[in-house]
Amino acid sequence: MTQVVDITSRDNPVLKRVRHLVNDPGACRKWHQAWLEGDHLIAAAQARGMHPSAVLVSESRRHMTLSSIDWNAIQKVLVIPDQLMKELTTLDAPPAVGALIDMPPSTGVGRDLPTVVLDRLQDAGNTGTILRCAAAFGYRQVLAIKGTASLWAPKTLRAGMGAHFGLNLVEGLSEDDLDALSVPLMVTSSHQGQWVHEGRLPWPCAWVMGHEGQGVSPGLQARAAHHIRIAQPGGEESLNVAAAAAICLYAAAPKP
Repeated sequence: MTQVVDITSRDNPVLKRVRHLVNDPGACRKWHQAWLEGDHLIAAAQARGMHPSAVLVSESRRHMTLSSIDWNAIQKVLVIPDQLMKELTTLDAPPAVGALIDMPPSTGVGRDLPTVVLDRLQDAGNTGTILRCAAAFGYRQVLAIKGTASLWAPKTLRAGMGAHFGLNLVEGLSEDDLDALSVPLMVTSSHQGQWVHEGRLPWPCAWVMGHEGQGVSPGLQARAAHHIRIAQPGGEESLNVAAAAAICLYAAAPKP
């Protein structure tokens, strides 16, 4: 049976933990916990067998019906004042519900899985969008080189739209850790290599998406089995990394 508890103090330990997760992108690595904002993310986590340790609901929405969430599987619901819920998000309009979950343990680098490698991406929105594309196009894991935005930060989770829960995610890797992969490394480039729309691309493979300003590191470029570029007939200098990832990941993925 679900336990419902009214919380009014902003010093409640659960609220303090969530505030840390919202305001410090590295806090999720410290505590191995993540903050899910909104019923969609909570339902996506439940669908993959993950169970929140606590669900928080705004006081004004305590009687709402959200059929997407399996409420029978929720052990504890904390009802908090609307003003306190506003402190637990960076959104202008705070969600009516959020959940604290334990991050799944890392299983390490999957040797032969279709993979996306994130090389020091700085923007959490880009990072989450690429995770969403990876899941949509049949990639099974995302490997983040040290210096990449946290995969479990709230903004990354929002942009991922539930993709996190179907992927093998490994953070804080060195370039040498990629030697464990048996699939060919595909590096995107703006000035060299095969056009992505020409020829056949290998599958499975590992796409490397580089830093928004600096691109893929020289070390990873040297490891690449293939250099791939995207034609831009409109004449722009470059594409946003998440847009480039969507094009490349789709191009290599098996088609129905």
